[in-house]
Amino acid sequence: MNQRYVILDGLRGVAAIGVLVYHLFEAIAFSAGAAEQSFYNGFLAVDFFFILSGFVMGYAYDARLASGRLSTGGFIRRRLIRLHPMVVMGILIGLVCFGMQGFTTWEGQEVSTGMLLSALLFALFLLPTPLPFDVRGNTEAFPLNGPHWSLFFEYIGSLLYVLALRKMPTRWLKIWTAVMGIALLKNALFSEYNSIAYGWSSEPYNLFGGLLRLLFAYPLGLLLSRMFSERKPAPTCLPAFPLCTLALIALMSVPSLSTLTGIQPLNPIYQCLTVGVGFPAIVWFGARGSVSGGRLKAVDFLGRLSYPLYSIHYPLIYLYIHWLNTGQHPFGTSPWATPCAIFIIAIVLATTVLLCYDEPLRRWLSKHF
Repeated sequence: MNQRYVILDGLRGVAAIGVLVYHLFEAIAFSAGAAEQSFYNGFLAVDFFFILSGFVMGYAYDARLASGRLSTGGFIRRRLIRLHPMVVMGILIGLVCFGMQGFTTWEGQEVSTGMLLSALLFALFLLPTPLPFDVRGNTEAFPLNGPHWSLFFEYIGSLLYVLALRKMPTRWLKIWTAVMGIALLKNALFSEYNSIAYGWSSEPYNLFGGLLRLLFAYPLGLLLSRMFSERKPAPTCLPAFPLCTLALIALMSVPSLSTLTGIQPLNPIYQCLTVGVGFPAIVWFGARGSVSGGRLKAVDFLGRLSYPLYSIHYPLIYLYIHWLNTGQHPFGTSPWATPCAIFIIAIVLATTVLLCYDEPLRRWLSKHF
């Protein structure tokens, strides 16, 4: 493995932890009826994931697909083996946690067996759940494990890459990225959210907003990969991983600028600039860095942990919201006791799933398929 890109994998882990923290604060705000949460722009980690995916796809597969050493079918098989085992595990954990809540919607209505099985079937095939089968009543595209909406778009991104984007000349890829960036900003400026935070709901306008996020960030990552390969920038002697980590956390930690200033367009403008300029700068700089020794093992492990953590953490957030709404305090009455416990449980569970399920199963699938 090229050590320069171990840093990018590690940053994926940092972003996954950021998503966990974002959802913990979101649960607190949701229960309190607050309009906004503290870690306001933490959701931008998803756009960072899309950029990283586009970058890694270009680096890992462009040459092999172009030369015929890897077929389109072989690429799709690799992506399924890489992604779908954790999709299944995430859904099963979501089903267990939903059962711990009593198999009821947020309003307390019982969910029929047929409705639950339908939602489960859609989820296992990573298809957005039609609104009549939304078992939570919150219009989520994946009500058993909400963040799987981004994995749905990750699959779309992989298909777009292998069928079209990789064949697109760099000049046209630049035009595509620019047009999609403008479309993303325009959609956010005139949206009810005053944000680019779309994709999680089965409502058509919401899914469209999520698609725009993918169609901008994923090709942007591929474009970065091509430019990096062509220019071959010199390695940096600076500590790339710590600096990139601080920059990533700082960009996600910016509060709602629209709320602070009263100027509504500031949020979508900031978010589009972060995705279009800030994140690419982090990826470019991170790709030039290197790590060694014990730090290499730690950064590599962060990268390995990122996908399991992202895939399994949200059912625990559902439980947390349920406990908040029902006045339960399983880890003590301190306001930080349950969030800290959920954070630790998520890390431990993700590590266990990674070592005992995800990596062994993917090795077996790669060997036999």
